[in-house]
Amino acid sequence: MTLPTYIPLKDAVKKYGVSIRELRRLAESGKIAAATLPDGDVIVSEAEVRQPLKKEDLPEYKKHAHLKGQGIGIAEAARKYSISFSTLQGWVSSGYIHRLGQTGQKVLIDEADIAYCVEIYRLKKGSRGKRLFNPDGTPYYPKAG
Repeated sequence: MTLPTYIPLKDAVKKYGVSIRELRRLAESGKIAAATLPDGDVIVSEAEVRQPLKKEDLPEYKKHAHLKGQGIGIAEAARKYSISFSTLQGWVSSGYIHRLGQTGQKVLIDEADIAYCVEIYRLKKGSRGKRLFNPDGTPYYPKAG
């Protein structure tokens, strides 16, 4: 039997380029195995840190998973979620929100992706003009945490 390998949180940050804030969030939500040592240091499962999570695995996305595949127009989504049309259009162009198709002139986009992106946007208040997402659609956190 091979026992799992755990590494200190700070080493995981250096080795895998994940922010301390993101690792702590994943550990606290149970997405990755972690433990606190008697001296207060936190260790995390190296195998689990190595495997990148998809946005669909995140609790912020799962909250809106019931909307997956439901098409909504960009203008309608902008009104419904109280967010600017151009912000939504930018997220669609960047691939954070998937296009489902088109009905006439109306571009239909995935409502689950919209709800998730809006939630991340609101969680990161004051992020106007700043990077919100990694290329894979997961929330961006600076390495400094």
